[in-house]
Amino acid sequence: MTFDAVDSWWWPFLFILVGGWLATDAWRFLGVYLGDRLSEDSDLLVLVRALATALVAAVIGNLIVFPSGALVDTALTLRVGAAAGGFAAYLLLGRKILVGIIAAEVILLVGIWVF
Repeated sequence: MTFDAVDSWWWPFLFILVGGWLATDAWRFLGVYLGDRLSEDSDLLVLVRALATALVAAVIGNLIVFPSGALVDTALTLRVGAAAGGFAAYLLLGRKILVGIIAAEVILLVGIWVF
């Protein structure tokens, strides 16, 4: 079965829905199934946590270095400064993720407004 197999208006939506569901929910079910059997300090869970953190860092780095949308019009130094400022706020203000995100957004928005 391919994307072009059915010539109906609803087929692409169903194809994406089923394909997206299969790609994500299989891993969710596996995680739930194995979650009770793994210790939080096990080597496998530490590896999974490290890989997930690395993937998030890669996506953020990609957005900073190769932006799209409205970020294309901002300077690289502003994007790097906003990320660094958000990380500094995260560390200095109690290690709260929301605080770091809001600080980075404020720095970015002020930088866009000023420059």
